[in-house]
Amino acid sequence: MAFECPQSTEVSKKLVHFVANPGIGIAEPNQPSSKSNTLGISTSNIVPNTKRESGKGENLKGVSKVNSKKGIKGSTSTLNQSSIPGGGGDVVFDCCRSITDLPAALLSEILNCLDPKDLGVVSCVSTIFQRLASEHNAWKEFYCERWGLPTASLAVDLGVAADSGVSDDKSWKELFVEREFRSKTFLGRYSIDVLYGHTEAVRTVFLLASAKLIFTSGYDTVVRMWDMEDGLSIASSRPLGCTIRAVAADRRLLVAGGTDGFIQCWRAVEGLPHLFELRGSQNQNTEVRLWGHEGPITSLALDLTRIYSGSWDTTVRVWDRHLMKCTAVLRHSDWVWGLVPHDTTVVSTSGSDVYVWDTNSGTLMTIVQNAHVGNTYALARSHTGDFLFTGGEDGAIHMYEIVNDGYETGALHIAAWVPHSGPVYSLAFEFPWLVSASSDGKLALIDVRKLLRTSKRALGKRVSKIKHFGANTVEPPQRMLHGFRSNLFSVDIGADRIICGGEEGVVRIWNFTEALEIERRARALRGIRLENRMRRRKLQTELSGKSGRSDQCSVAAKKNSSTSIWPNKRGMSGKLKA
Repeated sequence: MAFECPQSTEVSKKLVHFVANPGIGIAEPNQPSSKSNTLGISTSNIVPNTKRESGKGENLKGVSKVNSKKGIKGSTSTLNQSSIPGGGGDVVFDCCRSITDLPAALLSEILNCLDPKDLGVVSCVSTIFQRLASEHNAWKEFYCERWGLPTASLAVDLGVAADSGVSDDKSWKELFVEREFRSKTFLGRYSIDVLYGHTEAVRTVFLLASAKLIFTSGYDTVVRMWDMEDGLSIASSRPLGCTIRAVAADRRLLVAGGTDGFIQCWRAVEGLPHLFELRGSQNQNTEVRLWGHEGPITSLALDLTRIYSGSWDTTVRVWDRHLMKCTAVLRHSDWVWGLVPHDTTVVSTSGSDVYVWDTNSGTLMTIVQNAHVGNTYALARSHTGDFLFTGGEDGAIHMYEIVNDGYETGALHIAAWVPHSGPVYSLAFEFPWLVSASSDGKLALIDVRKLLRTSKRALGKRVSKIKHFGANTVEPPQRMLHGFRSNLFSVDIGADRIICGGEEGVVRIWNFTEALEIERRARALRGIRLENRMRRRKLQTELSGKSGRSDQCSVAAKKNSSTSIWPNKRGMSGKLKA
């Protein structure tokens, strides 16, 4: 085919537009409507050849060959030389453009729109895309959205500097793949460790994975600290005089809430291997008791600057952790059962309702009424704060997405599960696993990975991350763990472990590190098998190439055998055979 150019001394504007935008057809005006004109290609110079050849169809005279890889070459018979200023001879339009020719900033924005799976697929296309996709900063965003920056203990396992968040010997893609691999071990083999020490029911457990410590307390009024690795008791506090229903900690502060309405605080002691001196020391500044609630404290949480406490006095109090003073009081209509803060918001459960508060202004952003039939006991939240999980007296678990369009905040119901036959007392979440503890003595593990999609920002606005499914398409819990008789009050998850406490007065640890080691060995064996398979295929291709040449020689020999005279083996002498 050839492009018909107007007989003038000026270059057609549409032809210039075609050169600047290859792949867009050129349609000349005032042309009869035909199939070729709808494609933007003029066929006036195409002359059918009356001479036909067998099996070749119809030849076209005066038509230049079109190579989709090397561009469009137009000869002087179809493109007038005078129509191209300063042109002489053949004109070649180079339409060979690759996505790698785009500016680096634009390529980065394109890759930024992909989710981890698609970005991994792109990295397998070519060496150029492998370098671009593997070094893209989206992997750090993917990692931090799911799990935050690596903690101190996990940084040692993954080979990353915890303080700076920059890997010494691994890229963020490798860290992401490794953490995703670790998350799959909760479906593997496990061992159970039982911690004895409490004399009555355990009401609360807390796992501080960054320090490899476990904190527990309950009806015996004592806060105990355990070593996560070997399960040994490190220290225990003096009796605090009332039931401890909530414990929270980070590497600088440990808090415990009692039914008498006080918050017991322990500051970390510098140089102490296990951070906190629970027995008390000569330095009185390491232990503080806060008063303010008028009823039992049911829930506690910490962030970098605040302490959050919920109570049966229908309030949530926000405390300055440096001044140890209450800065805000958020009032509810019923008993407060749980709370989870994130950034400048805190979510709390009161009665059967779920509240979302702005902690800076103290205003109520949104409320989910009657989230459960009966009280809403348990609450968990994703690391980004976008997703809520609630557990209630009806044994159901609900998932919500917090959506803010810039004007108002709402909570969209996403999914629901009913894995338990009794009330759900506690929830814990670590991407992608949601674990629940119930009065029926069972733990349910729910993988929410399929409900989420990691969509990046579109036109500067954050879009919904939910894959909307029907009520019948939500999968049941991936795993149920048994081992307690009844009444599991608290659960936590992290560091390849699940910790739970209940009415029996013991603490159980489901340890999945054995499954992690088994999976690592299996992955190494799969890698070796894949490498051996690729090596065999390479050898087979080389041998097939050599055998192909020998086959050609044998075919030629067979063809010549009809005309050539070959010696007969029977007529050969013994010496000639030797």
